[in-house]
Amino acid sequence: MTEFALSLPPLCRRRILYVSSLVSHGTTTFRFEAMRRLGQDVALFEMRPYAPRQRHLSVLRSYFPFGPLVSHINRDLVRIVESSRPDVVWFDKPTVFTSGTMDAIHGAGARIVFYVQDGPFGPRNDGLWRQFYRVYRMVDLHCLVREADVVRYREWGLPFIRTMFSFDPAVHYPPPEGWSDVDRDRDVSYIGHPHEERPAFLRALAREHGLPLSINGNLWENILGPERLANCRIGGHLGADQYREAIWRSKINLSFVTQDNEDDIAHKAVETAACGQFLLTLRTPGHEALLEEDREAVFFSSVEECAEKARFYLGRPDLREAIGSRARERAVWSGYDNDTQLARVLNRLDGRDERPPSPQPSGNFETE
Repeated sequence: MTEFALSLPPLCRRRILYVSSLVSHGTTTFRFEAMRRLGQDVALFEMRPYAPRQRHLSVLRSYFPFGPLVSHINRDLVRIVESSRPDVVWFDKPTVFTSGTMDAIHGAGARIVFYVQDGPFGPRNDGLWRQFYRVYRMVDLHCLVREADVVRYREWGLPFIRTMFSFDPAVHYPPPEGWSDVDRDRDVSYIGHPHEERPAFLRALAREHGLPLSINGNLWENILGPERLANCRIGGHLGADQYREAIWRSKINLSFVTQDNEDDIAHKAVETAACGQFLLTLRTPGHEALLEEDREAVFFSSVEECAEKARFYLGRPDLREAIGSRARERAVWSGYDNDTQLARVLNRLDGRDERPPSPQPSGNFETE
């Protein structure tokens, strides 16, 4: 497979205080490491030590992030900002920080960036955003990953950049040369959460259409395990290396979008493309802009269409290899990786052209 690499424009080096919880093999960790690769002077304000150890207090703080439940973390963040004087304070999913903290950050001369992959304003309404709603209008730049939020923030006159669910080049990459169906022991594969219609959808693929499924993710054993579906293997959560290798080992990688989050694309769709593997995903305007249908990915709109296309492509490894290879080229050329997307955000802070050089269209990136 021919490899490609974008030449990113030079970035201004800045001091960034990254406020998040870095979970092993999590997307927050991937973004933190991408900033380092981009030559930024990035320091971590780790949020995990401030999480209550008692489960009932942790739940209470999630839904009522006020007063003494969040005062310690806010006080310490302000102290560190005032002593270290970063140029940028980057919040990844800020749900416990107060307006007083935002004022103090601006008072120290730093700019504030909010990066939120979940949907604070969508129909999911999970109750975690009460403190976020008090501060989101105080931010210098919002990183938005879904069109529904772009529409909202434009109407509200808030500063934003449209970015995307992106892949990590150090984690999501193609298998060794010569990889083929001999190495693939997963026929029709789904890796992810049992959100929304997915259990019923996969149950229909197995029961009504007789397709051989391999499913991994939290809670699947509780949901589908007792049914003992024929031709269905169920496993638990997969870490980063296991996740990538499971994508490699899958003849067909299924992907959906979370409608309650108003998602346009699936994170797994981008990661599967980056791994150079065959993707069969829900047809959405976002996916159609991300990858060219039947050339870089294959789309479905119903269980029946998914089953028909899965059965066809299981018998055509030549087409799957070609589509997966072109998807990898598109993902790299179009800058769907963390490094390119974060470089766009940082350039936007400087008022520079944030679009990466690319010989192919890279989606509808917008700023305000």
